Amino acid sequence: MAKQKIKVIREEMLQVANSVAQEKNIDKDSVFSAMEQALEKAARVKYGMERDIRISIDRDTGDIKLNSYLEVVDQYTEEEQAKQILLAEAKKIKSDAQIGEFIIKELPPIEMGRVAAQNAKGVIIQKVREADKSRQYEEYKDKVGEIAIGIVKRIEFGNLIIDLGKSEAIIKREELIPRETFKNGDRVRAYIYEVKEDFKGYQVFLSRTHPQFLSKLFNQEVPEIFDGVITVKGVARDPGSRAKISVHTEDSTIDPVGACVGMRGSRVQAVVNELQGEKIDIVTWSENSATFLANALAPAEISKIFLYEEKNKVEVVIPDDQLSLAIGRKGQNVKLASNLTNLEIDILTEEEETERRQEEFKEKTLLLSDLLDVEDVIAQLLVTEGYVSIESIASENSENLEKIEGFDNELANEIIQRANNYIKEKDLEDKKIVNEKIKDEELKNLEGINTKMLALLAAENILTLNDFADLASFELIDKKEGIFRSLDIDEEKINNMIMKAREKWFVETK
Repeated sequence: MAKQKIKVIREEMLQVANSVAQEKNIDKDSVFSAMEQALEKAARVKYGMERDIRISIDRDTGDIKLNSYLEVVDQYTEEEQAKQILLAEAKKIKSDAQIGEFIIKELPPIEMGRVAAQNAKGVIIQKVREADKSRQYEEYKDKVGEIAIGIVKRIEFGNLIIDLGKSEAIIKREELIPRETFKNGDRVRAYIYEVKEDFKGYQVFLSRTHPQFLSKLFNQEVPEIFDGVITVKGVARDPGSRAKISVHTEDSTIDPVGACVGMRGSRVQAVVNELQGEKIDIVTWSENSATFLANALAPAEISKIFLYEEKNKVEVVIPDDQLSLAIGRKGQNVKLASNLTNLEIDILTEEEETERRQEEFKEKTLLLSDLLDVEDVIAQLLVTEGYVSIESIASENSENLEKIEGFDNELANEIIQRANNYIKEKDLEDKKIVNEKIKDEELKNLEGINTKMLALLAAENILTLNDFADLASFELIDKKEGIFRSLDIDEEKINNMIMKAREKWFVETK
């Protein structure tokens, strides 16, 4: 009779394991593990909670083995005594027993009462739920970066709880496009941007404002993007209002912008409709920063671009009547273009640029007039011809200066002489400053450095090779604030000098 009962229990176990595994779509072994833990809990209630009892269920037959494990020790520890056996006692059971191994005793099957069975059921349900959640977490963490489609299940404090079928997800209020509303039962598409696991399980987070949501929508609507013929290089969004997306293709026979727009705008319109009417500018990407920037600022026309790569900054000159178009409503156009190109953009009108050039011309004229001690009109003629530094004049020959209107041989030679005299005086002055302030011979001997540079560094209290190595290139050659702004120095040369100065750091860290 007892054997018949055990056989029924075995068959029931196999049935439960198979049905739960199939229903929950989880590994059958996880269900058996949960059953083993439940039975172990029930066995400890009968034989003692402090004992090391282990149960194994045969995955094919349902046979249950109930064993007590005792660790062989040379002396008991008070807390673990119920799980231990002394070496002398162990050798009575197993003659070659050694300290550290386990003596395994088989226990008789347990009769599970109502309470024990209920507890076991609870453990199984909990473990199966944990296994189910773990499987779903593994599934969804690999889907980060994809679009999910679900049904609005409920709304909590403005956040949407989305039913994805086998799981739930959340769209926080701030991840919804402004002014869009959903109600229970509405179908919604969103971008999976994070799957977070914590002590409660896991949570899938969705967004409809994420820049990559726009990119993935184009991936669904434009076959050329899906196939990899066209690449989305970047996205910038002001959700619900306006967006810019840059695209590129290596295939010269394909117009990337036209492909994304589609016949009569059908492809881009499908994306616009999904994003609640968000206006989308599709921009051709270019590896040339100036060309890309001009494309990104469309529909505004650009007259000139001044790119300062060392500061990741650009100045854009536009016709006066294009100012509002370039900036956009509340600065939207220029802000999106800046995000798309990763450049800080300053916009000047042609009138403002002209005024600035005039101011620069005036400053250079006054400087030459003062340094050469000549009249303003002579300084103006020199600046107009491109002679904006004392060095450029000192190195020139008199024949070229004579070509300037109003100059003769005597005036040309006099100006060149004054320029050379100023340089000699300044050089002596610079040497004096360097000798007084800079004592570090390593800095003085740095490859590429000269007395003029050293004097400018000394004026900024850069007195050692380490001080110099700690500088960034733009701190030295920025046209407005750089220490060497008055010198005409190539950026590559400065970068090489900085890296040479830093060689000592790498040697010291080895």
